[in-house]
Amino acid sequence: MHIDLNADLGEGCGNDRELLGLISSANVACGWHAGDAATMLQTVKWALEQGVAIGAHPSYPDRENFGRTEMQLDPEVVYANTLYQIGALAALVRAQGGQLAHVKAHGALYNQAAKDPKLADAIVRAVRDFDSDLVFFGLAGSVMVKVAREAGLKVKEEVFADRGYNPDGSLVKRGTPGALHEDENVALGQTLDMVREQRVRAIDGTYVPIRAETVCLHGDGAHALAFARRIRERLGAEGIAIRAGV
Repeated sequence: MHIDLNADLGEGCGNDRELLGLISSANVACGWHAGDAATMLQTVKWALEQGVAIGAHPSYPDRENFGRTEMQLDPEVVYANTLYQIGALAALVRAQGGQLAHVKAHGALYNQAAKDPKLADAIVRAVRDFDSDLVFFGLAGSVMVKVAREAGLKVKEEVFADRGYNPDGSLVKRGTPGALHEDENVALGQTLDMVREQRVRAIDGTYVPIRAETVCLHGDGAHALAFARRIRERLGAEGIAIRAGV
């Protein structure tokens, strides 16, 4: 048994190099919600040193709010924006002798596309048109996963170690009770349940079936390194290998 561990990096949180020693896939911010060209390049270099798969982490143009403000943009604008950001990161990866592996949308763009087929289609088309061999990371069980599969992309269904879930499988909105897990043991227990049992306990106490193919550890979280160490150690003890790939 194996699982991919991913983290959102290049967001100026100061622990990227350490996290890269604990994960198998890195989602690198493309400058629109955080980071810049120099940060992207440095993160790419570190990831290549560690043998970590590199993915683009495109977002809405929303640096002020870290990409977490919902927007109502024309799908063709989202398509162009996503394609632009993927291309920027891919150029830096290629210049360093590497190859882009996957794409995962960020923040509000990710959460809206998880429910909105038109928005999901715009992101999926950008990924497919840039490179149909790229793996698409999407919220497990969501619309975006369905759209990506229908477009013929390779897909990894993503789950979150440190986020709360609603009974419909969506993430609890940030800023509301139960949205973030601050306790390492809670995050660890949730991760093991998702990976081994393919289920997650929602905030109402019910269990939701879930397909865990890649587990996200938020790089900007206060406990990111501690969570990553504990989860990696425990998965290893359970005989679950950590690796990228589909």
